[in-house]
Amino acid sequence: MLTLYFAPGSSSMAPHIALHEVGAPFERRPLSFARKENRAADYLALNPEGKVPTLLVDGRPVTEVAGILFYLAHRYPEAGLLPRDDIEAEAQVVSWMSFIASTLHPARRRGMDYVKEVWSIADRRLGGRDWVLDRYSIADIHLFRLYWRIVGSLKLEPGTFPNLAAHYDRMMARPAVQRTLEIEAAIGYELPA
Repeated sequence: MLTLYFAPGSSSMAPHIALHEVGAPFERRPLSFARKENRAADYLALNPEGKVPTLLVDGRPVTEVAGILFYLAHRYPEAGLLPRDDIEAEAQVVSWMSFIASTLHPARRRGMDYVKEVWSIADRRLGGRDWVLDRYSIADIHLFRLYWRIVGSLKLEPGTFPNLAAHYDRMMARPAVQRTLEIEAAIGYELPA
């Protein structure tokens, strides 16, 4: 049994999308940042950092976006979210996910100039490809969620990041993304601007 603890619009959106992509049945446990539910003792027992997401796998917690995405891609290989039998392609997925987590995700703390600088790198790195690799993967899901947040909060000028904007449009057309956004919007977002 899978249970996803998430906060709508937060980084947990990526595993939420992946769960819809793989088609696995799962229970949703939304948490409210405003009510500090991620700091409640029962949640801290699962994830001592009090961060989201947490995925319970038969009662055992898996934390961090990259860890959960990696787990789901390996657990449900038929979904094709991770290259199989291609160590170089798999390493490229890990490389992208490391870049996303260590560079793109914390960029806002360093100011708008830095945000534009690192997202420009991501835009160039993506280039004109449809997906991060030759085909859709967990790296695309991870990249999309952060870009979704930037699009919603920074009011970018059209054409600022053309490759990322095209990727965003392709992601928004995916049924798993549409379903996740519908569910999370119905619950409500509690994210800072």
